[in-house]
Amino acid sequence: MPSRNKEVIKRFRYLFAGVVQGVGFRPFIYRLAVRNNLRGFVQNRPEGVLAEIEGTADAVESFLSQVREQLPPQAQITHVSAAEMAARSDDQFRIIDSAADGAGNVHIPPEIAVCENCLQELFDPADRRYRYPFINCTDCGPRLTIIRAIPYDRSNTSMACFPLCPQCRAEYENPADRRFHAEPNACPQCGPEISILASDGTLIKTADPLGVAVRLLRDGKILAIKGLGGFHLSVDAANDEALRRLRSRKFREEKPLAVMVGDLADARKVGLVNAEEERMLASPQRPIVLLQKKEGGMISSLVAPRVPNIGVMLPYTPLHYLLLKNNFTALVMTSANQVDEPICIGNREAVKRLAGVADYFLIHNRDILVRCDDSIVMAAGERRQLLRRSRGFVPLPVELKESFPAVLALGPQLKVTQCIVKGNFAFLSAHLGDMETPQARDFFHASLSLLKKITETDPGIIACDYHPDYYSTRVAEKLNGVKVVRVQHHHAHIAGCLAENGVSGNVIGIAMDGTGFGLDGHAWGGEFLVANQREFRRRGHLKYFALPGGEKAIHEPWRIAAGLLQSAYGASWISVAGRLGMDMDKSKNELLDKIIAGRINTPLTSGLGRLFDGVAALIGLRSRVSFEGQAAMELEAAAAETEGGEPLPFEVACDKDGGLILDMAPAVRAMVDAIMRGTERSRIASSFHVTLTDAFVATAKQIRKQTGINRTALSGGCFQNRLLLLLTITGLESAGFDVYYHKQVPANDGGVALGQAVVAGSLMK
Repeated sequence: MPSRNKEVIKRFRYLFAGVVQGVGFRPFIYRLAVRNNLRGFVQNRPEGVLAEIEGTADAVESFLSQVREQLPPQAQITHVSAAEMAARSDDQFRIIDSAADGAGNVHIPPEIAVCENCLQELFDPADRRYRYPFINCTDCGPRLTIIRAIPYDRSNTSMACFPLCPQCRAEYENPADRRFHAEPNACPQCGPEISILASDGTLIKTADPLGVAVRLLRDGKILAIKGLGGFHLSVDAANDEALRRLRSRKFREEKPLAVMVGDLADARKVGLVNAEEERMLASPQRPIVLLQKKEGGMISSLVAPRVPNIGVMLPYTPLHYLLLKNNFTALVMTSANQVDEPICIGNREAVKRLAGVADYFLIHNRDILVRCDDSIVMAAGERRQLLRRSRGFVPLPVELKESFPAVLALGPQLKVTQCIVKGNFAFLSAHLGDMETPQARDFFHASLSLLKKITETDPGIIACDYHPDYYSTRVAEKLNGVKVVRVQHHHAHIAGCLAENGVSGNVIGIAMDGTGFGLDGHAWGGEFLVANQREFRRRGHLKYFALPGGEKAIHEPWRIAAGLLQSAYGASWISVAGRLGMDMDKSKNELLDKIIAGRINTPLTSGLGRLFDGVAALIGLRSRVSFEGQAAMELEAAAAETEGGEPLPFEVACDKDGGLILDMAPAVRAMVDAIMRGTERSRIASSFHVTLTDAFVATAKQIRKQTGINRTALSGGCFQNRLLLLLTITGLESAGFDVYYHKQVPANDGGVALGQAVVAGSLMK
């Protein structure tokens, strides 16, 4: 701290760590220093921003106070180190060139939606950047997606090939300008430009590619549009025929499509928007927000058929704003890829991979170096839930309460993210998707290389899933010279929830998802664990039920329904299925009975996700699915149509080892009876959700009685179900439990890597 003698000249060295590069932090420091008559310098370094400040104690104290109170909008300081130095009698305060040596401690900022100041210039005919699609400043624009290396300087980005014109350079070099060292700074004279290509990649010569793109969208064409982190496939969301062609070409028969609207007023035309959803829509991250669909909304029903929600986002680039200013209520903006492949980022790549899908390509010549899908969020009450953590959030770390040795976690098989834990920060990759294709696996390795680069860490401890056949597990086991820690899937779910909430010690972990490889070789997914960040014990689970046909049952939930009936009724299940009018003849039922009884390609599961699928088929909602989670989504939608479903019976019994078995067979029989009585499907669906909550609470209470533990943690993809999450939180809190749930990472498998990392780190301490 400065000396108490206010007139004595002192010099201090401050190192600011956190999100302090690419966000206008150096000019901010410069302006404060000049305002307070201080001398010295400020400099970007790999470990943060270094400032040497010289002046009177009063001036230094005023400076420090203003740093804390007036940070630039996107800046975040996680740590400040300070040391007193000998005075040097500098004659001024300067911004000096970046240094490249040192240990990395910089948090690369994420992509930020275009700010209000830039928007005003974008639509000001008198401004030299009028209608320029790449307008940005230190408060907005691309960051991660254009970076090659750190420190975050223009020379280390894809903007290095665009020399600044005199006017842009003057802005870039003027500390008083909001574009001072805005690394993507450019204008129509010196920066990137857009163009439009035909389906075969041929350049369409036009002075107004944007105007051509608008006309093509009006005509019902499918455009591949290059954005910040990749391409979108876009059509007019009000055009039924265009949507049919898009779905046909992308082999996406029913899965909901996201839309982009021009402003909050247009968002209210397509969905119901509460205060929390409005805040999320307008946030600088600009995620896709799941809204309740508005009846009679001004877009096609083909955007999100048979589901109650629609994914909506506001524009986040100048190009998006320019497109939406042409009286479109909404444009479909779905990831430009083929099934199970990562999003396209390169111009030539897009033309090749989207052949036969896109009619035209609206491209630009600023390279995207890092793929980054749109993030997805929802509001559960007043709680924000991340469903996909990517653009706008990545690569900002999750701050941890504990410090861990350096660990790399490779994630699961689906909805993969990677994670490096370094000290008390966890750095998660962008969403990588499912590891089902060579392209996805290439993306996996590229992401891994980037994560190591931006954290300047190459850990010798590797965490992976317990499943021996997951791609990430096989990668881990092929690495030489590292310690591999295999982490059970549901333990990772709960450990991740504890880590982001800063919770140590044991909790009752309620992990509910579709599947995860269990220690007994079965597919787990309805689990009650006593767990901490280091270890766990399975204390209860859903009673195992059959998946006739194995993997086939996931796509054909009627098979799971048959397995549930067989478990609930034994040999008489065939006659019950007949009375229900299930989509099978007697001979098929008899064959299926033999398959189930003989365990022929019929694994057992405790997965709640599969139970959702089976119940959806049982009550006649969906016998086959075209995308993951479809049956469960429609079951949730049906439940939301009514309130106050009656609880159904269930049983909680002890096995021979004292573990608890949650048996939902009584509930299955009760649902069959309700169907026979003609009860509305919505009421049965509501009752099922209420019953699950009651069962979770009852099981947790028994574990509390056995262990004395009063804390619960909720994780797993089933808690993306808004209704189930809210009912469970309310039920547990009413029973006197402390309840922890995800707020910073997804509850689904997108959060598993965080849990893997902290489990491995805890074991290696």
